[in-house]
Amino acid sequence: MNKGWSPYLGGFLTGLLLVVSVVVTQKFLGKPKYLGTSTAYVRIAGLVEKSLSPEAVERLSYYQKYAPKIDWKVALVFVGVPCGALLAALKNGEFRPHFIPPRWEESFGKKSALRAFTAFLGGFLIIYGARLAGGCPSGHGLSGMSQLSLSGFLTVMGFFLGGIPLALILYRRRR
Repeated sequence: MNKGWSPYLGGFLTGLLLVVSVVVTQKFLGKPKYLGTSTAYVRIAGLVEKSLSPEAVERLSYYQKYAPKIDWKVALVFVGVPCGALLAALKNGEFRPHFIPPRWEESFGKKSALRAFTAFLGGFLIIYGARLAGGCPSGHGLSGMSQLSLSGFLTVMGFFLGGIPLALILYRRRR
């Protein structure tokens, strides 16, 4: 099994993307915009809702703050991330189309309905929590830490304190 990319290279490239996003948005938008992704989902949800009920979107103050539109963050999430993941998988020779990932199957079996339900539920909870917190892991963690924000450091610490034990429980780590 291929080990994938070096975590040092991944960290460097992510940091570089963060710096480039701030510099480019400062130059073209007049103020820096920090890397984050959860707003992209809000904007897409607003576009969908606007197509169904434009008057509802006009009335909601939430959509006044997060206008339904396609911007660079939407492009990052819906084009950049999937393309980057595909390129990384192809580069590492790890691209294998499948409905049930092998790691999931090993722990939970081949039940595609269970996989679909948990993927949907997990995605819903992540985006709900991100919006409730006023931003996502990349926004609070990466961008917050790059600004030396205490909340950014606490957020990342929380990711590890919660994520590692949960992964060990869910995937029943084998020795």
